[in-house]
Formats: sequence, C-alpha cells, structure tokens
Amino acid sequence: MKSRKLGRIPLPPTPAQENMAKRVAIVGAGVSGLASIRCCLEEGLEPTCFERSDDLGGLWRFTEHVEEGRASLYKSVVSNSCKEMSCYSDFPFPEDYPNYVPNSQFLEYLKMYANQFNLLKCIQFKTEVCRVTKRPDFTVTGQWEVVTLHEGKQESAIFDAIMVCTGFLTNPHLPLDSFPGINTFEGQYFHSRQYKHPDIFKDKKVLVIGVGNSGTDIAVEASHVAKKSSHETYQRRLFLTQFHRTLFSFITNDMDIPSYLTPTQRDLSLVFLSTTGGAWVMSRVSESGLPWDMLFMTRFHNMLRNSLPTPVVTWWMSRKINSWFNHANYGLAPEDRTQMKEPVINDELPGRIITGKVLIKPSIKEVKKNSVIFNYTPKEQPIDIIVFATGYTFAFPFLDETVVKVEDGQASLYKFGLCYCKALQSDYITYIDELLTDINAKPNLFSMLLTDPRLALAIFFGPCTPYQFRLTGPGKWKGARNAILNQWDRTLKATRTRTVQESPFPFAILLTLFLVLLVAVFLIFL
Repeated sequence: MKSRKLGRIPLPPTPAQENMAKRVAIVGAGVSGLASIRCCLEEGLEPTCFERSDDLGGLWRFTEHVEEGRASLYKSVVSNSCKEMSCYSDFPFPEDYPNYVPNSQFLEYLKMYANQFNLLKCIQFKTEVCRVTKRPDFTVTGQWEVVTLHEGKQESAIFDAIMVCTGFLTNPHLPLDSFPGINTFEGQYFHSRQYKHPDIFKDKKVLVIGVGNSGTDIAVEASHVAKKSSHETYQRRLFLTQFHRTLFSFITNDMDIPSYLTPTQRDLSLVFLSTTGGAWVMSRVSESGLPWDMLFMTRFHNMLRNSLPTPVVTWWMSRKINSWFNHANYGLAPEDRTQMKEPVINDELPGRIITGKVLIKPSIKEVKKNSVIFNYTPKEQPIDIIVFATGYTFAFPFLDETVVKVEDGQASLYKFGLCYCKALQSDYITYIDELLTDINAKPNLFSMLLTDPRLALAIFFGPCTPYQFRLTGPGKWKGARNAILNQWDRTLKATRTRTVQESPFPFAILLTLFLVLLVAVFLIFL
C-alpha cells in the first residue's frame, strides 16, 4: 500500500482506468477552443472547456470595456482574411456574409458553429483557470491537476490532457522606456488594446505609434474626427486672398471680395502615424476586385515562392505590392526589404495619406509636456493623445515554467518555437501540409489528377481553403469537394447584389461589324 502514497513510486493504471474516456481540459472558448471541443468529442474524449468570461467568442466578442485576461478589439474590426479562408474546414460561412467579416457577424458564425455541434454543454463560463500542474504520478498516468475559480470558489479536477487556447493578444507591450520624456507628457496616452471608439479623438491632435494592423486602423479612424490642422493652408489661402483683393481693387475699385475667397480655419484632419522600420501595406481588394488571400494563398504560388531564389521572390512581391501605390513615395517602404514580413492590411490608409489626413513620421526622439519631436525633424509637433500600437507579449500564468517557459518573448512548443514577432510569418501551406501528412489527411494531387482532374486543378491553382483538409483521412467530410468547387461562387455572390448586363466581348463586336460590311459590299455589287 505504501506505493500508493504521494511521493512514492506510483502503480500503473488498472485495465478499468485504461478503458475510461480520457478527460481533456480546454482553456478558452474562442475560435481554437471551440474547434478543440469538437475534435475531442469526435475522438470519443470528454472535454471540459473553461472560459473566464460569460460568453464564447474570445477575440471576436466585442465589449465596451477591456476585460482582464481576454483579447480586446475595437468596434470597427473586420477580418483580414476572407470568409472562405477563415472558416472551419467543414462549416462554411453563410453565403450572404460579406467576404471580409465584421466582428459581430464573426461572433454569430462562432455561435452557429457551437450550436450546430452541441458544444455549449462542454463549456463552463465565468470560470478562470488558476493553476495547471502535473500530478505526482504524472510519469505513469500523464495526468494533470487543474485548479479553477468560479464565483469566488476554488475547485480542483484531474485531467488526462490540457489544451491551451488563450491566444497571444492579451498582454500589451508598452515600452515606455524607449520614449524619453513620456513621464512629463500632460496629455493622454494608452495602448491600442484600450481603444474602442474614435470619439475619444474628437478635436484632438493625435499620434499613433506603430504601423501594424491596429495602428493603421486607429490612425485612419482618428483622421475622421481629429483636430483640424489649419495653419499652413491658412497661410496659402491668405496669400491667394491678398492676390484676389488686389485684382478686385483694380477692376472694381472695391476692396470687398466674395466670401468664398476669404481664408477660413477649416482644413484637413491631421493625424501622425509614427514608424521605425516601415511596413508593406496591402488592400483586402486585389486583382479584379477579388479577396487578396484567395489569390495569394495557392499551392501554385507557394511552389513558385519556394522554388525561386529569395532575392527574386522579394523583388517580385515588393513590385506586386507597390503596384497599388509606391510605398517609398508615401514614407512607408520597409527599411529591410530583404525580409518579407507580414503585410499590414488596410484599404483606406493610402487615401488618407494622399489627402493629407494622415502624415507618416519617423520614430520619436523625445516627448515633451504637450508635444513630441520626431527623429530627423527638429520641429515640435503639438500632441494631445498618444496611442501605442506596439504589439503584445504573451504568457501562460497558470502553467509552471517546467511545462512551458516564456523567455525573451519566445516559448518552445510542439511543432515550432513560438515568438510573438514571428508568430504569423510561418509558411502557411507548408506548415499545414506537414500536419496533414502526420495524420494521413493530405490530398494526393497526382492520383487525384487521374481520377478527378477538375478537383485537382482547383486545389493546385485555386486558394488553399480549409475544405482541402477534409477531403481524406480522419474527419473526412463528404461536402468538401463541393465546397472547393463552389468557393468562387460563394465569394462572388456576396458582391453581386445587383444584376448587371455584361458588355459583349470586343471581338464579337468587331466580328459583327465585319459581317455587316461584308453583307453591305455583297449587296452593293450584287
């Protein structure tokens, strides 16, 4: 009996214990958490999902106030990947959803998924995971102890596996030490995580630090309501006024001129967007108005990118991105153009820059009481609000360091190391194919080319949508083939909300004219 005491050599599990369904603890009921519950149920496991808030959705559930330990988004957030590339692999978005989905509709989609597969029964809401530790007999049983907190009461339970689905957008990175004088600033400053609505910027002089997705979104929104900058345009209009005043005095001998020629204090909204290294900016709308990721994320393009020399790929991609607007002319070109980092997705930024509503500036040299000084520009710029869109760090406070240790922004995980700065830079298709190979679910294009050439060509040249993961192997879905072949129809249905008569092909017009002339000539000489 001594062997059963804690700290002693544990006994191996009994046959009855081995036959019991494995219990799995899932931390977080967001996109990954819901998928984890579903997969556990399909494998005959017993999942229990702990969600610290009162509803599912994770990142995609907007709240007016920032909640501790949960990702926070602003009211206007729209997905950067289109619905065909973002959906669960056997559960497409509704056809009438827009191609890029607002956060409220994305949350509706997640709730539809949870209801469709009866996942809510596995979720314990308002339950925080306080601690996850290995059991004393872990080397034999592989079991974990999970301590949770619900309505002020702590509980402990034993699980056979843990799935951490908390994301990495919960701990803001706020490097105030890198901004000399920030402690003397009398205005307001905060991390982009705190941002919810643009009203806070009304009639304010705004500086956004960081050219990422959040930084550019916030700068664009602020430019619609921020304080007007009128000095320079006022001086130009004053000069024109003096010119017209002189002209009118010569013509009419009258010093009064029309009111529309007098200078006013109305001018453009002005927001500063500061960047240290620049960034590539892409629009969601790509060639022929199609979603950018459906054209970019294909097996064909991935093969080309992995086959060609890196300098050639870098040149080609920068040329492609610059076809929308020249990033160097807009002050956005990355300093290091040899590394193709994750692009920023923003449809409006170039338009706000070209109309003077947003000004791109270099890094901050010094912050003063009511102004900042940018590097290479000695002139002080008055500022009321500073938004730090400086990214996030990540941590797993409920896990012991012997399980997962986060050090210098990096952690060692199963497949790859996790580093926030590189979290989204892995080769998506190559990574997915490795995982599919491990579970024998990767489609064999060579054999498919003989048996179903239409599908094989759609998989190779078309977008690498999640439906491809369900064509074969465990979790095979009979609707996968149809979903792949009809993905462009669903994409176009979201935008074809008005029937348009297509113009005839120019060649047909020319051919018709030629035939008419031929008939006319024939009749004349008949």
